[in-house]
Amino acid sequence: MKLVSRFEAASRSTAELHGLLAEAFNAFAAAPRGSQERRDALQSMRNIEGELAARTPKL
Repeated sequence: MKLVSRFEAASRSTAELHGLLAEAFNAFAAAPRGSQERRDALQSMRNIEGELAARTPKL
């Protein structure tokens, strides 16, 4: 999986981000331990989750 940067995540809709998050999760689960693909998927999930959290309305 290609790394999803924070900048790229910011340019996507919320629905697209949820789809990318699922894709990144599946890529993480399928990748061999210690591989670059697994590290990229994990960082992608962090970037996507960070963007989703930034969009969440605050109380």
